[in-house]
Amino acid sequence: MPLPLGHAAIGLAAYQICRDRKDDEGSLWMVAIFMAILANLPDIDVVLGLVLEGNGWAFHRGPTHSLFFALVTGFLASRVWRVWSHIPKCGFVLCFLVIFSHVAADIVYGGPISVFWPFEVDWAPGYIGWGDVLGSVILQAYQDAGIVVVSGMVLVITGVLRQYRNRPGTRSTVTWHSWRLGDKTL
Repeated sequence: MPLPLGHAAIGLAAYQICRDRKDDEGSLWMVAIFMAILANLPDIDVVLGLVLEGNGWAFHRGPTHSLFFALVTGFLASRVWRVWSHIPKCGFVLCFLVIFSHVAADIVYGGPISVFWPFEVDWAPGYIGWGDVLGSVILQAYQDAGIVVVSGMVLVITGVLRQYRNRPGTRSTVTWHSWRLGDKTL
């Protein structure tokens, strides 16, 4: 299963692929930090498990790894810039997709997930304490190297395609989204 670095890389790639021009507001660093937080938000259950039960897996892969959680927190995240001006303005769909990228990555790389909570609940089995969590996040981040490389390639390729589309003299009369969806009339 991806660790925080891998989830952040996947979330940034999802942001790059799905963003719209109106989502480009804010500094590059603030956008990157906000997307990394959103991409790792479902693992708040590990912190809650550690604080409340002393076991990071007590609540892991439960409700926070669900479609419902991604919808609710995506909506809240898309509105948080109104309360704190340093947060970049991002639409609901983009915030939802970045949060749900975490769930999708865990489905691909790991065991059962409670995607359709409250209709199904699949908890992570076992025990993981503070030392285990900190050790894996700090010392085992190298495991996410492949994810980071692929996500970096996605960032570069989509950036190049956006630059090509915005280049003077190109016949780009369609939006990036319609090109992505199959209307290749560039």
